[in-house]
Amino acid sequence: GEDSRSFHVSIQGTLPGIARTEEIPIITAVAGGQLLLECPEGAEPHPNMEWHREGSLLQEDARRQVLAQGRFLQLRAVAAADGGEYSCRATSAPGDTGPRVRVRVHG
Repeated sequence: GEDSRSFHVSIQGTLPGIARTEEIPIITAVAGGQLLLECPEGAEPHPNMEWHREGSLLQEDARRQVLAQGRFLQLRAVAAADGGEYSCRATSAPGDTGPRVRVRVHG
């Protein structure tokens, strides 16, 4: 007889010194609409997460709110200026920012 099994292996994180070459996910938003970004930073929530846009710390305002201790970033009345690369990371984590997503705004 024959016996076969297949497995799906998921590797989380990166090794130091190795460049990440994976494609950054792209999310398309509609101008004037609302957008909710989720930070996939592991299963358990960190006490404080911070969001960055194009490498700069994102400040909350009337249109941009960080929810659930930073797990989500909500953008209201999305404008073309909101497009760009967003990333999130735990404030206690040293070094580079964590997972990234690119937002494109249409309309």
